[in-house]
Amino acid sequence: MTDKTNAMRMLEARRVPYETYTFPPEIHSAEGVAQVVGLPASRVYKTLVVVRKQGKPLLVMIAGDRELDLKRLAKAVGEKKLRIATYKEEESLTGLEVGGISALALLHRGFDV
Repeated sequence: MTDKTNAMRMLEARRVPYETYTFPPEIHSAEGVAQVVGLPASRVYKTLVVVRKQGKPLLVMIAGDRELDLKRLAKAVGEKKLRIATYKEEESLTGLEVGGISALALLHRGFDV
């Protein structure tokens, strides 16, 4: 079994049942993960890092079969413009590898979720 992550420990502390899946590290999309683990993309969530002009980045979780509407999100959070971070920015901002970015692992780390 894989070493436990902070997200796993948090779920266990709250007695939340979960399953872990392992997939090749070159898979970076929710659709790719869904295919490997045999679930529909609608059941696999992706965490996107969204950058504001100023201030904390946002973590946005959406179903793997959905696209993020940046204009709608910007309006909802009172921003004029937002953009999705590059892979390099995502890893730098979160300290996690693309494909393994978890909102649970990043709670209390300065992100708005």
